[in-house]
Amino acid sequence: MYFVSFILKNLARRPIRTVLTVLGLAVAVGSMIALLAVSYNVERSVEAAFDSRRVDLVVMQKGKPMGWDSEFSEYFVRETAKMPEVERVSEGIVGNANIERDGVLVDLGILLVQGWKPDNFGYEDLEILEGRRLQAGDRRKVMIGRTLANNLKELAKIGPIGHRVGDTLTFVGDPKNPYEIVGIFKSPVIFEDGGAIVPFEDGQALHSKRGKVTGFSVRVRKSAPDSHAEVETVKRKIEALRDPDDPYVVVVADTPDKYVQSVSQLELIRAVSWLVSAIALAVSVISLLNTMTMSVLERTQEIGILRAVGWPRGRVVRMILGEAACLAAAAALVGTVIAFIGMQTLTQMPKVNGFIEPDLSPWVVARGFALTVLVGVVGGAYPAYRAARLLPTEAIRHD
Repeated sequence: MYFVSFILKNLARRPIRTVLTVLGLAVAVGSMIALLAVSYNVERSVEAAFDSRRVDLVVMQKGKPMGWDSEFSEYFVRETAKMPEVERVSEGIVGNANIERDGVLVDLGILLVQGWKPDNFGYEDLEILEGRRLQAGDRRKVMIGRTLANNLKELAKIGPIGHRVGDTLTFVGDPKNPYEIVGIFKSPVIFEDGGAIVPFEDGQALHSKRGKVTGFSVRVRKSAPDSHAEVETVKRKIEALRDPDDPYVVVVADTPDKYVQSVSQLELIRAVSWLVSAIALAVSVISLLNTMTMSVLERTQEIGILRAVGWPRGRVVRMILGEAACLAAAAALVGTVIAFIGMQTLTQMPKVNGFIEPDLSPWVVARGFALTVLVGVVGGAYPAYRAARLLPTEAIRHD
């Protein structure tokens, strides 16, 4: 306990340097934690939606990593639904769309608009906050997510635009046929919360995919919940299908976890997160290395005295590494607060709030702490080695 208090007193002796070092590290650590949290939250919400909807396979066009650029005929859906091993199939149309107001584009960033049939099992975990869900026979109707509804409500303060049940929305490219808002929903998937759902046929027309689907989800009729063999059998049969009218189109059926790992948008988020994290860690190591090296130089005589009174080299190393680890731990705490505030701020921006969840997972925070402490050890390694190499007589004579 005395050793720990001794380390803390060493840091307290130079309060300005300590505070500035912690703040500098905290900014880097905060950006790292925030980006890791964004990546983790997106993947978690998509995987959770597949789990809650009991999806066993996700079928998309092979070679279309963007996800919503997948496009193939409904033949694959019909043939899959006929398989005795398949319990249920839900197809959908997915694409980016824009809303206009009085002929002027409304800048909402990326607006995901999906086309669903009334029996799509995506409806099963949607919570209808206002109005109703889409029904058979609906045309030119739209359900909007609560995040999109809130964004439109803010825009309505500066000019008329539909945001309530009964209002209408006009999509760019189809100004003469507005869509009536029939419901506002809450979804466990952040993309859906910030987007809209239209009838399947309208989705095909809106995204210029008549007679086509973007992809479909499959529930396999399994003898046991964890029967991977039956899922694998259906996977092979789906991937063997060929459309007689377009035999060159090939589809791939992936389990939800594999699908999430393969979607290029999510891969991009992961790559950017780790790239920025790597840069932040490198900056942190250099900053801490500089701070601890200067600290050792300024305390050369002090370290010489400690060595002269019997401190072994290992104890000197532990002292320097302990100071670096304490700085890193403090930076991790402050950085977590910065990450939380930053994510809360981002979710107030209409262009990104449909794609970012403000939650900070304990697992992400723990990983951020671990990486930051590692930074402390790496950044303090050389100064600790240098301090341990000092000879007591030379250190005491140092000016």
